[in-house]
Amino acid sequence: MELIPCLDRSLIYQTRLKLDLSLMEHYERHCPQSDRRFNCLTPPPSGYKVPIKWPESRDEVWKTNIPHTHLAHEKSDQNWMVVKGDKIHFPGGGTHFHYGADKYIASIADMLNFPNSKINNDGRLRTALDVGCGVASFGGYLLSSNVITMSLAPNDVHQNQIQFALERGIPAFLGVLGTLRLPFPSRSFDLAHCSRCRIDWLQRDGILLLELDRLLRPGGFFVYSSPEAYAQDEENLRIWSEMSSLIEHMCWKIAAKQNQTVIWAKPLTNDCYMDRLPGTKPHLCRSDADPDAVWGVQMKACISPYSEQHHKDNGSGLAPWPARLTTPPPRLADLGYAAENFETDMEIWSHRVDNYWNQLNSKITSNTIRNVMDMKSNLGSFAAALRDKDVWVMNVVPHDGPSTLKIIYDRGLIGTVHDWCESFSIYPRTYDLLHAWTVFSTIEKRGCSAEDLLLEMDRILRPTGFAIIRDSRAVIELIKKYLSALHWEFFAVVKAEPNSKPEDGDVILFIQKKLWLLNESL
Repeated sequence: MELIPCLDRSLIYQTRLKLDLSLMEHYERHCPQSDRRFNCLTPPPSGYKVPIKWPESRDEVWKTNIPHTHLAHEKSDQNWMVVKGDKIHFPGGGTHFHYGADKYIASIADMLNFPNSKINNDGRLRTALDVGCGVASFGGYLLSSNVITMSLAPNDVHQNQIQFALERGIPAFLGVLGTLRLPFPSRSFDLAHCSRCRIDWLQRDGILLLELDRLLRPGGFFVYSSPEAYAQDEENLRIWSEMSSLIEHMCWKIAAKQNQTVIWAKPLTNDCYMDRLPGTKPHLCRSDADPDAVWGVQMKACISPYSEQHHKDNGSGLAPWPARLTTPPPRLADLGYAAENFETDMEIWSHRVDNYWNQLNSKITSNTIRNVMDMKSNLGSFAAALRDKDVWVMNVVPHDGPSTLKIIYDRGLIGTVHDWCESFSIYPRTYDLLHAWTVFSTIEKRGCSAEDLLLEMDRILRPTGFAIIRDSRAVIELIKKYLSALHWEFFAVVKAEPNSKPEDGDVILFIQKKLWLLNESL
């Protein structure tokens, strides 16, 4: 019921993979070979109900949908979650903010002297990364400040925390700071956060802190709430001393320190790196190293300096939110794109999304759809066209294509790199809408299975959820053959370009997944 094929620890045991548990390798992706893949549907749990709608879902979900209540008992003193009858409630607490994420977030804004105690700093702070996020209440409460958070946690002893986050309608992702780079480009986040996340930041010459450094924008903040920041016992004082030394050599500065929280700021330019004494560690990464290469790439214990242009710009050069969404970002030039390409892409996808919603309107209300995945994002314009709807979008960029994900983050959106020949790192039944633009055509050219991809889409799509598949006529005809077996029904098939000949151009298939239970069918 909760199969995650590439994060399946039983597979690790069966195949006797030799992994270093101290480096968290067992929480990283290990995908099954084709002969070990499950060629079957993933059923919902007994008594599954259509999820509670946003915004009510931020604070409560159906217990039958995620029948795991051990976190409510284990974290009862921290207000993570409370079981009440047939629902699980989320009071907004966390390991370090028992009295509510909203008060904690306001205190961070005050520490940084942001106007009106607002964490978004008049739109200059938009994207955040929360490592060891628990049930993602920190990210959930940031949404009301127009800050979108990639809430990150592994499938560890606190099992299902990310599943709870997504059931609540909060952006979240299964991942771990282990040996591989996180699947996000450099300079993606305005803020990173760790609230007692139990990460050994000093291990391997500070490699995990250096990964955060790679991900933070110029001038970005790291908010750290942990005993090392305030406790006076010998061990915590030692850790604080060593961590402070490492961070000083990384050129981060303390922006604020109060009670149990310290906030560091990353430098705006390369000046501090250039002023360090020769031989100072951590070293700068080699000039030919690509900080945006992330798929299956090992972390590196070095500092990724800014490009010459970013150094001259004295920062990222991004517009404040919401203008950031529609303003061509400076890193477009890295890809050889002009502002005109960006604006044309916006126009195209704005028109396409309007047409999509015209087809969906008979099936949905204003709060039917919350969690959306664009399975092959380009510049993020599909997501940008949804800006007036109360949804969030996981933008997925092909692992072997142009590194457009950095443009998506520079627009104030979030996403990840992925290879659709493999399973996605997420629990079943987590998305309300999947948008697949030429995804099937792309993987078939690489010899991967359309049937496997259909099963994967079914796994991550919620019952009663929707898929919009835009692809060649041959692909659409192939998919239609599987609809009955998948318990999907199509309600529209339209030509992508209305004036094209019947044999030419893409076709758009609109489907809805039926709600079925094992005791009722099959």
